Amino acid sequence: QVQLVESGGGLVQPGGSLRLSCAASGSILRFNGMGWARQAPGQQRELVASISSGGSITYADSVKGRFTISRDNAKDTVYLRMNSLKPEDTAVYYCCARGRLTMLYNYWGQGTQVTVSS
Repeated sequence: QVQLVESGGGLVQPGGSLRLSCAASGSILRFNGMGWARQAPGQQRELVASISSGGSITYADSVKGRFTISRDNAKDTVYLRMNSLKPEDTAVYYCCARGRLTMLYNYWGQGTQVTVSS
């Protein structure tokens, strides 16, 4: 059974920074890719960053230039560094992963709350 556990969320002031971590129960190398998505109340879930098994990285336009996704295969962990945070970044952030046979993200963590407020 795949388990993804997020950590690092919290309250931060606008313009501040935060780093989220996603620890996987086993090697992340078995996944075709991993990513971070977020969902604010009343809004659709948005994939904000992804990294493929080959290292290809994508970002949503809303976070490009501010967020950085990275991974540490030895630690089975994926990170999301968030800089220059804005109030509209407030959301529950989910770690996700996709298996080798699909382009869909079919594994999800329970999420961690990020609140950007003064």
